[in-house]
Amino acid sequence: MAKSAVFERSEKLRLDAKYFCKAAVRARSYIEQRDIERLGEITSVLRKGIFDIKADTYTEPGDGVPFIRVGDIKNGLINENTTAWISDEANLKESATTLAKGDIVISKTAYPAAALITLPSCNVSQDTVAIKLSQHGRKLFHEEYIVAFLCSSLGMALMDAEFQGNVQEHLGLVDARKLPIPRLSLTFQDKVRNYFQKAIELRHLSFTHQSSAETYLADSIGLNEWSPPLPLAYTAKARLVRETGRLDSEYFAPRIKELIGILGREGLKIGDVAHVRREKFDSTIPGEFNYIEISDLTNEGTTTSIQMERSEAPSRAAWHVFSGDVITSTVRPIRRLSALIENHQEGFVCSSGFVVLCPKCVNPEVLLTYLRMPIFCELMDLHTSASMYPAISEKNLLTLPFSPPDSNTETAVCNAISNARIARRKADELLQTSKRAVEIAIEQSEAAAIQFLDEAED
Repeated sequence: MAKSAVFERSEKLRLDAKYFCKAAVRARSYIEQRDIERLGEITSVLRKGIFDIKADTYTEPGDGVPFIRVGDIKNGLINENTTAWISDEANLKESATTLAKGDIVISKTAYPAAALITLPSCNVSQDTVAIKLSQHGRKLFHEEYIVAFLCSSLGMALMDAEFQGNVQEHLGLVDARKLPIPRLSLTFQDKVRNYFQKAIELRHLSFTHQSSAETYLADSIGLNEWSPPLPLAYTAKARLVRETGRLDSEYFAPRIKELIGILGREGLKIGDVAHVRREKFDSTIPGEFNYIEISDLTNEGTTTSIQMERSEAPSRAAWHVFSGDVITSTVRPIRRLSALIENHQEGFVCSSGFVVLCPKCVNPEVLLTYLRMPIFCELMDLHTSASMYPAISEKNLLTLPFSPPDSNTETAVCNAISNARIARRKADELLQTSKRAVEIAIEQSEAAAIQFLDEAED
């Protein structure tokens, strides 16, 4: 870079290679050819999320409002059903960062990301930035278009260049406000919005199929009509307390004892229908690999991944996974974090926070659905230890009861999960298409981008 260019392009006199990397320089060269508005000039709210969120502020899902964290905002849309929740009181106290459907959240810590809010109401963490367009901004832009731009290769390069820091990089609010948003026609933005809305519909359809699979399975086991006993008080024998090493009342609740009886009628355990795959990952071999961590799991039982160099592999990168495997998180199992590995994910690597299960006498779709049933996740949660990061051991997981469904239910569950995966894949394709269209509009012309969208729709 010429020294004059460094002085001209860097308000803070940045001298680091990251700010002037090829992707960032390329993105700036295209953006400079367009009319732009700075993000801070078109927003009425651009604020860091809640700074001090105490442990007792969190609530059970459905009780309060969703709380969006940086791991929830990958790929342009919120992962609605895996978010944490906070109380209404905490949300009211921090109403300055309360967002509604159609608003925007971007990451402030770790890595660049942006997402459209699809929830009726939510709040956001300190690792994110809450954004509401002003009346002036809404005359010029659709929120869906802004998210598509920020998630495109051009927008990601611009955001990534602004992340700074030694221990953990972050995006300053001043730098977030100066992010340039190219002014493209509302006609083109309408098409991008249409793609986003279709993707949202398909995401919801995917979740509906997933819920149907759980209903089929619960009906087969006999849980949907089950009325668990809920006495005000109950006792446990001292001998049983000593044997289990547990003193918490939830562990000895009559409903849990009855649930274990229902699930264990056939005398099968998780370890009887699936074995643990322990194919160790070797980070010393040169090359790239795809890494799956807990935040990559979706609310439909699928997972994304991050491609990285083996030399940069985190210490938790542990196990190879293969098509048909089911991975389940041992940390906070109440969050229902299990996923089915697909064909294109053959040989990927997952975190040591997962147990990799290889089904041997049950369909992977059935095992996935069983592990994600809320009632079974509650059972797993009862076997966790530690307070900060409660986790279930592999041994305890494998000894939990498994109730096999009848053949008709098994077929219905497999079909529902297959339909859910198809809908999710189509939604992701629509989001990718919208991002690529924005890139074409900026790099070439709006006419070329509209033609691309029309051909993709056909």
